[in-house]
Amino acid sequence: MARAKIGYAAMLEQFPPGEVVDLSARAEAAGFSGVMAADHFQPWIPRQGNASFVWEVLAVTGARTTGDLGPGVTCPSFRMHPGIVAQAAATLEVFYPGRTWLGLGSGEALNEHVFSGYWPETPERINRMFEAIEIISKLFTGKDVKHDGRFFKMETGRLWTLPPKAPPIYVATAGPVTAKRTGQFADGIITVGAPEAKLETVFSKFAEGAREAGKDPSTMPKILQLHLSWAPTDEEAISNAVTEWPNGGMPYPKQDIRSPMDFEQMAKFVRPEDFKGRMLMSSDLEVHRREIQKFLDMGFDQIYLHNVGRNQAEWIDIFGRDVLPKLTA
Repeated sequence: MARAKIGYAAMLEQFPPGEVVDLSARAEAAGFSGVMAADHFQPWIPRQGNASFVWEVLAVTGARTTGDLGPGVTCPSFRMHPGIVAQAAATLEVFYPGRTWLGLGSGEALNEHVFSGYWPETPERINRMFEAIEIISKLFTGKDVKHDGRFFKMETGRLWTLPPKAPPIYVATAGPVTAKRTGQFADGIITVGAPEAKLETVFSKFAEGAREAGKDPSTMPKILQLHLSWAPTDEEAISNAVTEWPNGGMPYPKQDIRSPMDFEQMAKFVRPEDFKGRMLMSSDLEVHRREIQKFLDMGFDQIYLHNVGRNQAEWIDIFGRDVLPKLTA
């Protein structure tokens, strides 16, 4: 059996940029296959304490590693014009040819509303993202691009620094409608842990959209970001989840909440039982192995793991030694 591709999800909300790079290099040395770096302008809660610029962190991380790397995910439609996102992604791929990918999402108020003037509802955010993807895809061709759309305008311009091959575009979604459009207009899909029936629906719609666009869905990556909490004891694992990553236990949409201070107040109501079905909290390595293998067996091509505690180095070493070698594609 082939060894599974298990990457490291680097949370720029939790650690300063130098530490993120060091941890990413440590993860690769331990057997992790690549790095998915979170793009945040603000942390979820003040306690997390960081929000460095993802493109600079990825550039330095690439110099310290040899695996794949990309933003997981960046929003191309509020803080940055899609043309700037295209330029950043193309330049990163020039530095690290064949290693990078561009993960895109429709955005969260926490990171985007500071710049948007008006924070639209979900359907408009999704439409903005797909219009942005149209611009980015055109710029990746190297040709002159002029765009006069519903949400974006661009005078005639091109990307002058281009890699031999453009990085693939992956879209993050957990909904069937967006999954179908992702199959049509992107190269792969990123999603988060969810019940099996929901993931099967997402996969089905993604494949439907891909086939409508004349693509083979079996060749298009299906990527999972999986949050977990491991520590030497169950009590520590639970405590780490509640104190360091309470947003993971909030049982409601979070895309419209604007401030880390608001999240901090909401976190006061998060209890360990709120994580049930959302995130595994355990000291048992075999329990974690089975949980990860379950998603691999469902058809995910690559999984990026995020351990929510501060015990990153310990977790990286133990999972690299005792969990990753036992996972199969």
